[in-house]
Amino acid sequence: MKRDLLGQAYGAMRHDLRKTLLTMLGMAWGIATVVLLLAYGQGFGRAIENIWDSFGATAIGIFPGRTSQQAGGNKAGVPVRFTQDDIELVRNVVPLVRHLSRYSDLQGTVQNGNRSFSFPVLGIDPQMQDIWALNVDVGRFVNDEDNLSHGHYVVLGSEAKDKLFSGIPPLGEWIRINGVSFQVIGVLKPRMQEADNDDNRTVYVPFNSSDVLVDTHYLGGIWLDSIGVDHTKVTKTVRDALAVAHNFKPDDERAVFIFDAKKQLEQFNIITIALNVLLAFIGTITLGIGGIGLMNIMLVSVTQRTREIGVEKALGARKRDILFQFLAEAMVITAVGGVVGILLSYAVSFSVGTLTLYSALAKHADAGDIRLVVAPKILLIATVILGLVGIVSGMFPAMRAAKLDPIEALRYE
Repeated sequence: MKRDLLGQAYGAMRHDLRKTLLTMLGMAWGIATVVLLLAYGQGFGRAIENIWDSFGATAIGIFPGRTSQQAGGNKAGVPVRFTQDDIELVRNVVPLVRHLSRYSDLQGTVQNGNRSFSFPVLGIDPQMQDIWALNVDVGRFVNDEDNLSHGHYVVLGSEAKDKLFSGIPPLGEWIRINGVSFQVIGVLKPRMQEADNDDNRTVYVPFNSSDVLVDTHYLGGIWLDSIGVDHTKVTKTVRDALAVAHNFKPDDERAVFIFDAKKQLEQFNIITIALNVLLAFIGTITLGIGGIGLMNIMLVSVTQRTREIGVEKALGARKRDILFQFLAEAMVITAVGGVVGILLSYAVSFSVGTLTLYSALAKHADAGDIRLVVAPKILLIATVILGLVGIVSGMFPAMRAAKLDPIEALRYE
């Protein structure tokens, strides 16, 4: 039965080959558009994730501020200051903390010989390497032993290294930060950096060693990351605990500022989902235009083969036999057009490769560009859409053919 239907469908398509090929081309163009738009949407989402991953997608930064509400007899405007006790407090109240780091910062004068620049200088604990996804190019990052010994060691950002050493190997060399000597133990790989960003010009020293540069009794901030927990609950827990410790109201957001990278990423994910839905809708409309062409050619086919349908019914063909016959023709055209369209989408994706996104704004940001990759998930979604369009487009002509009166059909000229 299936072989008979396919044979009839093939014969019918050969009867008017030019129209059939044009219809297939329309379906191919439509499905290729769907696949490429979905690939663009997925590539956009992947690019956003890569951007955030490069800066630490699960990082949470906690920074002291100034109270804006009166609490516990204290007037508003009281500065909040973090100490080592707050590190232990955060460690105890936040579940599943993976990494935790103290943080201090200053804009320091960094010198190597007669080269002198003003660079951001950060005092950090070794765990900051994982929190911020810092990748070492040569040498090593600061470790616990450097912190315990108050060793004067420094890790340079890639651009800081270029400006200070200009191609000379920096490992083991000594530089001065605000007049204090530090030995270079490592250089970081370039990070994504916008024009007004200093990430690659930053230099890192052990937090305990930064006491020769800035007062470390009070922390500039606390950074951490955790996994497998609700970040909204984490930030609320941290704020509530610090509010009790520093006597401010938990809803006073100016007293303590909390930056949650995952929350920011989730907001971008909402935009990505909305973009994917929009692109899928646009692609479906484009494919629907091809479906209208398929419906038209099938209606023409029904009109041209009216007498044939009458003969088949006179010989005992049932309504469902006629229905399946014409629906099979429509689905074969849809399937062949779909295969051609998918092959076309692969060809386009390979030829286009990468579309500029974040690299237009930032240096070293190739990972933040859009890559058109036709994933199996995209093919599955596109195939479902193609099948629905093919069935809807072929059903109306098929039903019309099935409902023809056999006597009237035989009289048709």
